[in-house]
Amino acid sequence: MGTYLITGATGGIGAAVAELLRERGHDLVLTGRSPERLDKLESALRGGANAPTQVITPGAVPPPPRSAAITTIPLDMREPRRIEAALAMAEVPERLDGVVHAAGVVHLGRVADLDADAWMEHLSVNLVSAAELTRILLPALRAAEGHVVFVNSTAGLRANPQWSAYAASKFGLRALADSLRAEEPSLRVTTVYPGRTATEMQRKVRTQEGGTYVEDDFATPSTVARVLVSALETPRDAVVADVAVRPHRPG
Repeated sequence: MGTYLITGATGGIGAAVAELLRERGHDLVLTGRSPERLDKLESALRGGANAPTQVITPGAVPPPPRSAAITTIPLDMREPRRIEAALAMAEVPERLDGVVHAAGVVHLGRVADLDADAWMEHLSVNLVSAAELTRILLPALRAAEGHVVFVNSTAGLRANPQWSAYAASKFGLRALADSLRAEEPSLRVTTVYPGRTATEMQRKVRTQEGGTYVEDDFATPSTVARVLVSALETPRDAVVADVAVRPHRPG
């Protein structure tokens, strides 16, 4: 089994990825801004359907079920300069099979209305912290010839009105992924571009747009997570470099 670090683990896509990786028996390092939400997520992953199981073979003495390790680290991605110190005090493994960058923030607004603080928050959370965390974790990733996954957005492929700051941060995240892939040949690097997904972030976006949030209009976080985990599980002779996941409404 492997060890995976997930940022934004308490959010919709991050939590769904954590659940799938937990079901597969991997060790997890979960990060998020709120210690309380991290504790709640850890408790949920350790119980119920995510509890360790064992297969009984007639006539054999079954081994004890393996309980995958779960470590939580509070990290505020709005403060990229503090990430290294926070990780230095935490128990980060010396080998990481993968890092999933799922943390993100979005505030809509016209270029004429967005101030410097709004731009700096988008860039700090969505881009600079991802770059800083990747830099710090590169030795552990190199040791395992690991996999880095950036949860981007279709806004990282096209910028629409009122999405300038968010799209700029996601365009930058795409550049980070492309450069990392070229610089670190021992690593696999994947960018996932989800379209509109049924998360609390999407609920906030629909409010900012003056629209109604209808969950069934969007892809579920678990669907996006399944695509992401499939990329992680691609045999090592290939890499899924880029994949877009958009909502589909038959008929």
